[in-house]
Parts: sequence; structure tokens; C-alpha cells
Amino acid sequence: MSTTDGFVHPEFLVDTGWLQAHLGDSELRVLDCTTHLIPDPKMTYTVKPGREDFEKGHVPGAQFIDLQADLSAPHPRLRFMLPSAEAFAAAMGRFGIGEGTRVVTYSTTAPQWAARVWWMLRVFGFDNAAVLDGGFRKWVQEGRPVETGPAARPTPARFVVREQRPLMADKEAVLEAIGNPAICTLNALSPEQHAGTGGNIYGRPGRITGSVNLPAAQLVDPGTNAFLPAAELRRRFAAVGAMERPVITYCGGGIAASADALALVLLGHPDVRLYDASLTEWAPDPALPMETGD
Repeated sequence: MSTTDGFVHPEFLVDTGWLQAHLGDSELRVLDCTTHLIPDPKMTYTVKPGREDFEKGHVPGAQFIDLQADLSAPHPRLRFMLPSAEAFAAAMGRFGIGEGTRVVTYSTTAPQWAARVWWMLRVFGFDNAAVLDGGFRKWVQEGRPVETGPAARPTPARFVVREQRPLMADKEAVLEAIGNPAICTLNALSPEQHAGTGGNIYGRPGRITGSVNLPAAQLVDPGTNAFLPAAELRRRFAAVGAMERPVITYCGGGIAASADALALVLLGHPDVRLYDASLTEWAPDPALPMETGD
């Protein structure tokens, strides 16, 4: 059985065998998106790019992309915010991504980092991209070839943003969704953080009022980091009321929410947006409603 069986949009997920077979394709660009969040009592967390991990081992021919430095808009407080179309196009061009290229993203840790870059590509109108199912963990488990050291510099390309799709939500959109039973606001953080028992990480504990919970960590096999079968994912999203309504996903800073968004798109959900600033913006503002408890 293929890992993409049962998905409505299997083109956005590739398996390790497919990637190994296509490593020699001239139009292929592979991006390692690994990022680590280190708990920091002064700053919620410290962002550590995964470049060191990359140089210890990566998919042959891959490039390392730094989500904070390469793909985030500068902001004094909010991290990982969507960059401008011009900045995004310039970054993609530096990595050799342009007309006619095929992009595969992966990470060595949880798949949401790869999903975040895939989502940004989609926002800016680039659909010829997919996430490596299971990422580097599954790749290594299967004994596939590994390259070490820094990446070779890619030949620059011209990336053209042909459209900017309305796939991001702001706090005004989330406020409008509160109390609206026609919209599902979906929290991708852990059950403990959703209930408010996981620590005061973002300014206030708990969740956006009225939101439901399907943690990004519950979308994948914990042993391989590969997505669960389509039928099981569909069952889990349906259980929280996310399959039949427009969805706004959120988390702490728009990363874990990207995994939920990707899974919903794989399942064919037609209306998914991502609250980019998420709780990093929402929780510190006492005017914005939050709740705790089961």
C-alpha cells in the first residue's frame, strides 16, 4: 500500500522511495527545514536552526533553509511571520527554485517545519511542492543514502510570485470566528497546552475561546514521523468537527498549525487558513478571549 492511498491530494506528499529514485532529477530541489525550539524562560523559547544536524547528515543534494533567517518577516516579538512576496521570491531564487522546478521539503524532527515551508510556497502560488513523508528520520531508518557536510551552492533561479492566496488568517478573522458555529478554529498544540495545564508559555495559559484540539503530534506515527493513514486522519479531524466546516488552524507561532493544515489539504478539505501569529500574538493581549479546562 502506498503511503498516499486514500488522500484526495496525494501529490503534496512523497515517500522515501520516490525521493531516492528521483534524486538525480535536474529540476528537483530538496530543502531541509529542520529547526529546534529551546525552552527559554526570558523569551518563551530560543530558535536554533538545524544547520548543525544538516552537516552531520542529510538527503543527498539537499539544501538547508533557515526558517527564521531566510523565510520570516522581521518583527520585534512575533517569530516565523510570513515574509513579503518580494522577500520570499528572493529567498526561493537563492535556493535555485523557479519555473519548472519541483520542491520537496523535509525535517529531521517533527514534520511541521517541512509543512510550514510547503504552506508558504502554496500561499505564494507555487504548487509543485511536496513534503517528504516521515522526513529524515524515516529516511535513515530505511538505510537510504546520506550526505554530510555543508551543501553545495545552488545555481540561482528566478522565482515569480504569480498570486498571493488568502490562506493566512489574522486576529480579526479569528475574532469573527469565535462563537460562529460555521467555522472551526483548530488548535494544533498539545492537549495540556489546550487545557491550560501545560505551562504559561505564551502569556496566558489555555486556548482561544471556542477552539477545538487536534495536536500535530497526533497526526503522525511516533516511530517514523510518517502521516497516519488517510482514513484514520479523516476520522480524527471529523471527531473534532473539522471536516465539514471552514477551518482556521493555530498553535504557538504558526508552525504546528502548518501540519494540521497540510493534513487537511491532503484529505481534500477545500477551505483551510492558518493563523500566522497564533498564540504568540493572541495570549499576551488581555482583550482577546481565552479559556482553560477540558
